[in-house]
Amino acid sequence: MTLNELRFIVAVAQERNFRRAAEKAFISQPALSLAIQKLEEELGLKIFERGKNDVTLTPVGTAIVEQAQRVLEEAERIREIAAQGRNQLSTPLRIGIIHSVGPYLLPDLIPALKKVAPQMALEVEENITANLDTLLRNGKLDVIVIALPFGDAGILTHPLYDEPFEVVVSSEHRWAERRSIKSTELAAEKVLLLDSGHCYSNQVDEACPGSRKNASVQHGTSLETIRNMVASGLGITVLPASANSARYRSKLLNVIPFAKPVPSRRIALAWRKSFARVQAIEALAQAVAQAKITGILHLE
Repeated sequence: MTLNELRFIVAVAQERNFRRAAEKAFISQPALSLAIQKLEEELGLKIFERGKNDVTLTPVGTAIVEQAQRVLEEAERIREIAAQGRNQLSTPLRIGIIHSVGPYLLPDLIPALKKVAPQMALEVEENITANLDTLLRNGKLDVIVIALPFGDAGILTHPLYDEPFEVVVSSEHRWAERRSIKSTELAAEKVLLLDSGHCYSNQVDEACPGSRKNASVQHGTSLETIRNMVASGLGITVLPASANSARYRSKLLNVIPFAKPVPSRRIALAWRKSFARVQAIEALAQAVAQAKITGILHLE
């Protein structure tokens, strides 16, 4: 059994196709198939069920692939540990960020990170929480920025800041001059939120009970699309405070705070417990703490 053979079965499990897995592994399909067949013979069982049009894992194959992924990650960790004698901040950090944070955190985070770790570039993946979770656990990402609660015993988290929610309405809306809004009042309005696949909609639902009761919830594909729909008079929305900084203000919109208790969310870093570049995580957290992000409350 070799690391290459483990890489091959993980590739096939991910692609569900021998040809695509071979391309991903940069070897010929016959060579990949032969290597997997050799491994199956060595183990005395079938890892994959091979159909005409697809490849599926056997029940025991699923457990073997999961263990193979862990072995490969530990092998990668050996390289990372070896690199600790060098500079952990000199290579790119693969970071995932949820859609409702990325556009509003990155413009302030990047300049701050340039001061803290000038040689550490960021490879950024913006996605929904469920996909970022999978990419993190599969080793495709090093760290992700998500809203708590998140994770399990295999994941470490570091809270970064608390962020209140705010109501955004058209300047012609009847609430435009209001000083505050109770979350329960949302039930009487047409509320625009992100598509249900985005965790931000769930955060708003949990923090603002009034939005759950509202039968007139309409979904959009991005917070900026929703902001423009509100400006056109289609309805109102709830945005995180960081999305309402001066650079995003419009004469067509009014931002109104919630009445106490103000609904909010807690944003955090999350990474695999086995991830070896601790200094990189610390530098990222330090850069976020130094970033000047509108409306948030940094945590000690």
